[in-house]
Amino acid sequence: MKTLRFLFPNRLALVVFLGLTLSKAQAQVSATLVAAESSIQPGRPFTVALHFDQEPRWHTYWVNPGIGVATTLAWKLPDGWKAGDIQWPVPETITDNMGAVSGNGYEGELFLPVTITPPADLKPGTKVELKATANWLMCSDQCVPGSADVAITLPISGDKPTEDPAWGHALHGVLAALPSADPDWMISASRDAKNVTLAITPRTPGSHRPQSLHFFSDDNLVAYDKPQTVKEDGKGGVILTLPVSDDAPKDSPKLLGVLASANGWHADGSLAGLRIEVPFTDAKSAMAPIGSPASTAPTATGSGATGSAGPAGGLISTLFLAFVGGLILNLMPCVFPVLGLKILGFVNQSGASRGKVVAHGLVFAAGVLVSFWALAGLLIALRAGGAHLGWGFQLQSPGFIFLLAAGLLVFALNLSGVFEFGLSATGVGGSLQGRSGYAGSFFTGLLATLVATPCSAPFLAPALGAALALTAGKSLVVFTVIAIGLSTPYLLLSLFPGAVRILPRPGKWMETFKQFMAFPLYATVAYLLWVLGGQTTETGQLTAMFGLVLFAMGVWVYGRLAGIGASATRSRIGLVAGILILGVGSWAGWPRVPVPDAVTWEKWSPDTVAKLRGEGRTIYIDFTARWCATCQANKRIVFHSGNVLQVFRDENIATLRGDWTNNDPEITAELAKYNRSAVPFNLIWVPGAEKPVILPEILSPGIVLKALKGRSGDINSPENG
Repeated sequence: MKTLRFLFPNRLALVVFLGLTLSKAQAQVSATLVAAESSIQPGRPFTVALHFDQEPRWHTYWVNPGIGVATTLAWKLPDGWKAGDIQWPVPETITDNMGAVSGNGYEGELFLPVTITPPADLKPGTKVELKATANWLMCSDQCVPGSADVAITLPISGDKPTEDPAWGHALHGVLAALPSADPDWMISASRDAKNVTLAITPRTPGSHRPQSLHFFSDDNLVAYDKPQTVKEDGKGGVILTLPVSDDAPKDSPKLLGVLASANGWHADGSLAGLRIEVPFTDAKSAMAPIGSPASTAPTATGSGATGSAGPAGGLISTLFLAFVGGLILNLMPCVFPVLGLKILGFVNQSGASRGKVVAHGLVFAAGVLVSFWALAGLLIALRAGGAHLGWGFQLQSPGFIFLLAAGLLVFALNLSGVFEFGLSATGVGGSLQGRSGYAGSFFTGLLATLVATPCSAPFLAPALGAALALTAGKSLVVFTVIAIGLSTPYLLLSLFPGAVRILPRPGKWMETFKQFMAFPLYATVAYLLWVLGGQTTETGQLTAMFGLVLFAMGVWVYGRLAGIGASATRSRIGLVAGILILGVGSWAGWPRVPVPDAVTWEKWSPDTVAKLRGEGRTIYIDFTARWCATCQANKRIVFHSGNVLQVFRDENIATLRGDWTNNDPEITAELAKYNRSAVPFNLIWVPGAEKPVILPEILSPGIVLKALKGRSGDINSPENG
């Protein structure tokens, strides 16, 4: 860690983000949208907030994150509605395990308020749903990008607004504590090449004295990770010396940010952050306790600025780390499946001429280089357009994950002997003669890069962070060196035939080894499906798995009909049939954009049922299990019906779910009360009824709507028709 800090004194924003971004799929930060008031008034601005519930030791980032990525909100509002920027609470410094400052952010519960302005022509008595997409980076020892579609439905009323009973008090407290200017303090600032000098003086000498001051820079002018010195000026004020960031904008006309105080800026401990927006003066005047009061600076939702290219020595050290990181990447688990394929290729080449062995090694390296250039070029272009993306960004796309899993499954089935390509596309078991052998080596190079991107090797993350802080040309040089590092072991084996001769000679054992090497590919497919489960819904993950089953069926059909010795007609039929089935598999398994449940389910319990019945609510109870196919079909049929959803909304029906996926004695006992021992089991409690309406196992929207009319008993029984 000390060596990296020596090589990269400015810590390089986004280093952590470009590390093990896909190391965990479970969310360590849950996001919801909450409101300060229980209703909306036409034309009157109101406050909602993105609420984060962060697990211990996890954090998200401020508007200028340092190392990291700031949280963003992309609103999807009805016509005529306007959303302001995020209003950022006072941040705190984030430190790593060695005590070094690694960014600016928040731990624990967090509210990020936003002011929403509705149009003046809203009709009281209606409701509106406000939607947004939140994106954030959550970090602890590792970092995981997070994203969620959040929404809140609020009634429109002509009455005086009232505080939301669940969130209003907490949210109003957050609004009151937001950083703001205070005319009781005079502020001035000056800047030279190395430091910013900030002077703060109370207008009333002898008044409150803030403690443990720390300045957070909005625009990365002040280094977030360097010590700040504070000294008294002898007149009741303080003077802060703030180191200028290596990536500081050179033409900043004023100092922008938040000056945090451990005991607040008021005598009662309130106002933890003083908003600073003060023009720079010359160095002499900055030392005096005069100047303009701090004013409110506009908020923003972007991340801090990244710097330009560093000195030549910094670039050389970056290239060294890039090469070593790419070299070590061969030892990472994600590259192992391709490593096995390439070893088979070298074994198969052991009796060939040196020229052909070298040619295959160079073609493999070319595949690695081309894929690195393509990924790097796309990454640089998208980041230049304002996207917050890091290494392995393509793996944040559910569609790409599905296609990669499908491709690896096809090649695993090929290794298992389910079908043969005819000419090897993986460099295994085919002749070195002809174009197809070289195509196989080139494709293996492409595949090596694709499966390497979920991993980050030692030294690789700093090199990637540096690459994204350099100009586009220098960034491509860094990515090229990483690719050379990844392909170096294969090039060495190709260039030195003596090393190849150390490997075993081709023989019957290769078929067994080839089939064995299919299992790492199967394991990679399983891992990718796990990743996909964190990017889509349970139903989306299930359909993706069914799609992969169709992929397997497609190549099996091709293998059965177009195998060795098959006639030309039979081969063509097999090829067409296989392609058609693969197409159906792609269509059926393609991950759809996750759609939040239209119904909010609460956990079932007898106490919850009793409470809701006491309130006079209609209650719909769904006893279900993930392994119950009929349960999943019922939910999809019933709760995708607009008529059912409309009735549930209009009548404010409570929805409870008893999940029997794992053994639950309480649910088992509840089912036994109704002489049931299996799921699905759905029932409806209507206000005033002594018995619930018991629904049949197979549901339809009509059955549910009929039952909601209030007839008690079993809807299948004779008395209920």
